[in-house]
Amino acid sequence: MCKSSSIHQFLHELPKCEHHLHIEGSLSPNLLFRLASVNKVSLPDPSSDPSFESPEALTSRYERFTSLDDFLHYYFIGMSVLITASDFESLAYEYFARAHADGVQHAEVFFDPQAHTQRGIAYTTVVSGLTAAQKRAEKDFGITSKFILCFLRHLSATDAEVTYQEAVALGHFSDGTIAGIGLDSSEVGFPPEIFREIYASAKQAGIRRTAHAGEEGDASYVQRSLDICHTERIDHGIRLVEDEALVKRIAKDRTLITMCPLSNVRLRCVSKVADLPIRRFLDEGVRFSINSDDPAYFGGYILDNYCAVQEAFGLSIKEWKYIADGAIEGSWCDDERKKVLLQKVEACVAKYE
Repeated sequence: MCKSSSIHQFLHELPKCEHHLHIEGSLSPNLLFRLASVNKVSLPDPSSDPSFESPEALTSRYERFTSLDDFLHYYFIGMSVLITASDFESLAYEYFARAHADGVQHAEVFFDPQAHTQRGIAYTTVVSGLTAAQKRAEKDFGITSKFILCFLRHLSATDAEVTYQEAVALGHFSDGTIAGIGLDSSEVGFPPEIFREIYASAKQAGIRRTAHAGEEGDASYVQRSLDICHTERIDHGIRLVEDEALVKRIAKDRTLITMCPLSNVRLRCVSKVADLPIRRFLDEGVRFSINSDDPAYFGGYILDNYCAVQEAFGLSIKEWKYIADGAIEGSWCDDERKKVLLQKVEACVAKYE
């Protein structure tokens, strides 16, 4: 086990960048129940769904997701307790504190504004709460961070356009409040080309672009995300290995793949962490990072994911340096921040080599 091995302390101290974290997915059952009580939000009746008897029961239910859609059912129920800017600040600050404890130095955080505006929560309420936590976290922990506005692909492109234009009108892309756009929720049946016009607009405006692809959808979802939406990186991407030419292209272009091991197991994309193409990516020179996705739902924050990978693959310090360096180089922070983080990785590796 990683936690009983000599490499565990190294993994703990290794400076980390997290690129695939849904802030709504960091809503712990304890915070969910507390906010439901404060905001007088009715959760499902335990007589119909025993998962809502207690935070402990809900945590247990999260261990038994049968599919992505099963997870999303609970995910959207959880979101319903987030009402005020203070709620979003509490949510994000709780994540940043936990990330700091796991050695995260820089985080690029997804949020789903449509999931909130559709239930009557103003877009500005969401953003003001998240950015308040962001500022506190940088002051308290030294964590730098970026926010990525995600579109829910099961909603229409027209609905996504409304959200995008609101962010544009408020200057949130130009002033750095939001670093880029993403595409999440149910993948199969909602191909990336549905959102091609928004992505074309974002590219023209110099806005960073990523998209979930190749988690449940096949390798063609990855290729279409790159070719049609001109994404700069790919979230999940585990099924790109179905296409050898695509693997070589990803490696050549140094496109970052944001992997989420425990999430992939919990959602049954693979049966175990060892089934993930991590060794293939290392051998082929694919750049990837390891992330926690929706950690409150999938049983592990970023260090838990690092440990799970170590237990499955027994990586060397040199291989972990490759992963850490690639995560920094593929981040959307400025070059000066990347230089600082790369130096921190060098120092950590030197200490343990």
